[in-house]
Amino acid sequence: MSDRETRHRAAMEKLKAHVDEKVAKATEQRGLLLVNTGNGKGKTTAAWGTVTRALGYGYKVGVVQFIKGLWECGERNRLEEDPHLSVAIMATGFTWDTQNREADTAACQAVWQQAEAMLSDPDTYLVVLDEITYMLKFGYLDIATVKQALANRPREQTVIITGRNAHRELVAMADTVTEMQELRHAFNNGLQARRGIDF
Repeated sequence: MSDRETRHRAAMEKLKAHVDEKVAKATEQRGLLLVNTGNGKGKTTAAWGTVTRALGYGYKVGVVQFIKGLWECGERNRLEEDPHLSVAIMATGFTWDTQNREADTAACQAVWQQAEAMLSDPDTYLVVLDEITYMLKFGYLDIATVKQALANRPREQTVIITGRNAHRELVAMADTVTEMQELRHAFNNGLQARRGIDF
C-alpha cells in the first residue's frame, strides 16, 4: 500500500470514529426547531422537501405561508390533496403590493391563529412557518408571542421557520440554523423566475 493510500485510510478511519462518537452522544429524542435563513435561494424549497419527507412517512403536517401564499406554488399544488397536509395562506400576498399596514396586520394575525392551532396540536408532527421572519421584521407579529408558541408546542413536534433576516432570538432558540448564501442569482442577470424550478 502506498503512503498516499495509507494516509487516506487513516483519515477515513479518523472520520468514521468522529462520526461514531457523535452518533453515540446523540441520545435525546424530541422535535426540533429549524431556521432556514439568509439571502440565498432555496429556504422555502428546502422546507417543502422536508414536508414531502414527513408526509411520505404518514405524519400530519401543517404549512403556514405568510408572504407567498397567493403565488403559484408547485409543491403545494402537488401535495395539497394529501389528507395529512393542512395549508394556511395569508390572504394579502406581498405586503409592499398592498401598501395597507392595517389590512396586512389583520391578515397576518388571522393566519397566525391557524399557526397557533397547529403549534398546539400534538398530532401535528411538522409545522412550517414560511416567511414568518418578515412578519416579525414588519411588526405584524410580536417576537414574544411567537417564542411562547414555539416553547409551548408539543415535545415531538418539529418546526421549520423560513425567511431572510431571522430574528436573533429565533436563531438563539433553534436547534439547527441554515444560512443560504447567494453567490449568483439568475434574476439579477435578467432571467425570469421559471415555473416548476423557482415556483
